Amino acid sequence: MSHDFPARVVWTGDRGVGTAHYRAYDRTWDVAMTGKPPVHCSNDPALGGDPSKPNPEDLLISALSACHMLWYLHFAADAGIVVTAYVDEPIGFGEVTAGGAGRFTSAVLRPRITVKPGIDLAHAAALHQRIDEVCFIARSVNFPVACEPVFVVEGDPTPA
Repeated sequence: MSHDFPARVVWTGDRGVGTAHYRAYDRTWDVAMTGKPPVHCSNDPALGGDPSKPNPEDLLISALSACHMLWYLHFAADAGIVVTAYVDEPIGFGEVTAGGAGRFTSAVLRPRITVKPGIDLAHAAALHQRIDEVCFIARSVNFPVACEPVFVVEGDPTPA
């Protein structure tokens, strides 16, 4: 079964002279999907982008984290593990070669997951191991992705 994911990327950075020279244009664009509000994006600030807007690297790491989260919640529901909160602060690590080409070398997902009391935390943690088998984004990237979950049991202020 195939799935299509159409999007529309529209450059918004023409200042009136197009790409007449390297500093003549903004590195901004909108990402739009039918029926959804646009996402206003920019290049990495180190490359002249607007730091208030997401850049491609932000979007990739966020997509990786969101895909992992959605599968985790699915597996948790199937396993009877009641999750009441999930917050991730993922980080991607990259390198840039002398010629300017860049790539991600790895990423770490760091979800903080709140569960109801009485949950088997070892089982809850083990669910993360299965996600790389099914997550569309994780299966598509060519760099290692680690997951370092922290569990919080509702009513217990100390992470498990």
